[in-house]
Amino acid sequence: MTPSYQLVDGFRIAKAFSPDTFRKALSYKPRNDDIFIVTFPKCGTTWTQHIVINILKRGIPPETYEEFQKLSPFLEITGPGLVETMPRPGAIKTHLPFSLQPYSPQAKYIYVARNPFDCCVSFYHHTKEFPFYQFPEGTFDEYFEIFINGQTDFGDYFDHLLSWYEHRNDPNVLFLVYENMKADTQAAVLKIAKFLNQEYERILLEDDNLMERIIRQTNVENMKNSVNKNFGNFFGLNPNDDQINDPNLPEGLKYILKFMKNIEFNPKSEIKIVRKGIVGDWKEHFSPAQSQQLMAKFCQKIQGTDIDQLWPEFFVAKNQI
Repeated sequence: MTPSYQLVDGFRIAKAFSPDTFRKALSYKPRNDDIFIVTFPKCGTTWTQHIVINILKRGIPPETYEEFQKLSPFLEITGPGLVETMPRPGAIKTHLPFSLQPYSPQAKYIYVARNPFDCCVSFYHHTKEFPFYQFPEGTFDEYFEIFINGQTDFGDYFDHLLSWYEHRNDPNVLFLVYENMKADTQAAVLKIAKFLNQEYERILLEDDNLMERIIRQTNVENMKNSVNKNFGNFFGLNPNDDQINDPNLPEGLKYILKFMKNIEFNPKSEIKIVRKGIVGDWKEHFSPAQSQQLMAKFCQKIQGTDIDQLWPEFFVAKNQI
């Protein structure tokens, strides 16, 4: 079984995504005040979006999926229209490799990397969870082969990571590691705040209550309670004509709803886009052979780089994996 994908000009995305909107996203010309949050899928994207929004909005989180999209639109889904009208400062989400990323030396880019083992597991559950992938009965063994062969939507995990790692020291790029963010979230929040503007860092350093509120509002349990329900209400239920015909809905989102209207699926009032948010969940899914296979590809793909320093625990113990 294979998820519902399509190739648009040679790049693999979900079949539910509008090819026209995707092409428009690639042609977007960044503004000098743009902030991009870039990841390979399931590497802490939504968490980082909420941290950034909470920093920019002084601890006031979005209450609905629609508000969340306005404050932090997903460029490849919504297209440039919502980006051009979003309240500023805001943050634009993309999953694009550097070669396709709308880029400007004046814009800011926050990139979050996550180890490929946990990314694979999280992306598997994400693909099963969202109805438009049409993969509800897909097994982890099936998905593992898709992942390790670089045939997921948004391409090969390693190529994506390598493309952005080359730019980790650019002055307009903040390169973060998901596992480090989990280990010391306060330090990560301060690092993001300083990158956005030193004034945000100063405010957080002087206001312990605001810092505590941001960390609390963006922790796993609170994200589960708010994000999963909001995404479920939009992407998990059978779309109706009022939703599809909403003049305020971006064309890319209308395209997804129209796609969902024409497929069979069991509606869900909640979608677990935030599932566990932990480090090491891969150990519950990988067989020893799969662990060795992915580790071998990991070593082969990053040869000649120092990416192994991002996750030293994998390389210290690679003979035991």
